[in-house]
Amino acid sequence: MRVLFTSLAHHTHYYPLVPLAWALRTAGHEVRVASQPELTDVITGTGLTAVPVEWSLGDIEDLGLLGKLHDEASAHVQGFDFAAAGERPWSYEQLLALENIMVPTLYGALNNDTMVDSLVEFTRSWQPDLVVWETFTLSGAIAARATGAAHCRLVSGPDISVRARQEFLRLAAEQEPEHREDPTAEWLDRTLERLGSPAGFEEDMVTGQWTVNTTPPSTQLDLKLPTVQVRHVAYNGPAVVPDWLRVEPGRSRVCVTLGSSAADVGVDMVQLLTGLSRLDAEIVATVDEETREAAAGLPDNVRLVDFVPLNDLLPTCAAVVHHGGVGTKATAEVHGVPQLILAFGWDTEVMGRGLEDIGAGICVPSAELVPEVLREQVERLITEPAFAQGAKRLQEDTLAVPSPNEVVPVLERLVAEHRDETGTERRHVRADHGTGG
Repeated sequence: MRVLFTSLAHHTHYYPLVPLAWALRTAGHEVRVASQPELTDVITGTGLTAVPVEWSLGDIEDLGLLGKLHDEASAHVQGFDFAAAGERPWSYEQLLALENIMVPTLYGALNNDTMVDSLVEFTRSWQPDLVVWETFTLSGAIAARATGAAHCRLVSGPDISVRARQEFLRLAAEQEPEHREDPTAEWLDRTLERLGSPAGFEEDMVTGQWTVNTTPPSTQLDLKLPTVQVRHVAYNGPAVVPDWLRVEPGRSRVCVTLGSSAADVGVDMVQLLTGLSRLDAEIVATVDEETREAAAGLPDNVRLVDFVPLNDLLPTCAAVVHHGGVGTKATAEVHGVPQLILAFGWDTEVMGRGLEDIGAGICVPSAELVPEVLREQVERLITEPAFAQGAKRLQEDTLAVPSPNEVVPVLERLVAEHRDETGTERRHVRADHGTGG
């Protein structure tokens, strides 16, 4: 069968797709990966075939105003209580406001008309049997719906947006009909109508006809969705194991990797690393060149690197400190490493609190992150056996899940079950177009 993967143009969104894409490819299926041109070199660097699709700001005249609105919307979404940790549960008005912000500034902006049209044009030409789309690339669901392909959503972190939407739909059903709105359904229905699709909006355009979930079962939200569980396989991109990583550290090693989030939330990395340097441990921190220069005077037990493959580094570590990146969290789970998550918004608090609940880590809100707090909490991770035991249980939960190769027959069966009545016609169109493999 033909399988089209779609991703936003950022490697952190794309990399979780790579192991499943290669599992399908090595099983003999044809695989293409569609994204904006900015990701083309990354895609081809993974050995897969890229399909560049255009993305444009269109006829927007005031880019400064657009940027300001986007920043304000991002701040609102990032600060939304997705963990539902407040004293009162979400209200309909809160969730409607969230939908009204996310549709134009997140989903609609990332999947604008130019991108959707380009992707649908390719999909109509190539006629895939299955479209696999990551959570933010709803254009994959649109293209599948418009062409009759089966489609599934790949989830690699807490499914917070769907949980919020499920509660929104429940509360909307309780409102008087004249007060009900559904911005997501209206946008997707309008898009399908513009494309001339006879098929209208259905909720599986938000959830996928089924969900492929790479997170361990014990960390998932209970959303009652059709789900194919697949084991996370770490993919870090092109990498070389450095010489120093081949030598035993001689004491506990702690990885610190905050990505770009350190600057985003105002964290002073030099201060944090200075505090951690007082631990009886080797600290390996991935930082940019500017931070390396500013931290040049740190003690010898702090090693500053620009990049090191986490799949090779984390097995040597007693703990990892990170910003809630799904790849970092999943790789730590595979290797049974206790984690400290810096919660700064979006899904990071849900991640962190989930690790605390199962005893595999600690969550520290960014507002509380000062050097003393970080040092104390990391010391707990590397000295209290309960965290290592919790991380071990989570590792066992992770490794018990089928590998990408093992779920390929499941996907083949699901595609056969979901292939719509136009399947024969679609194959005929494929032959007329003369598209090759």
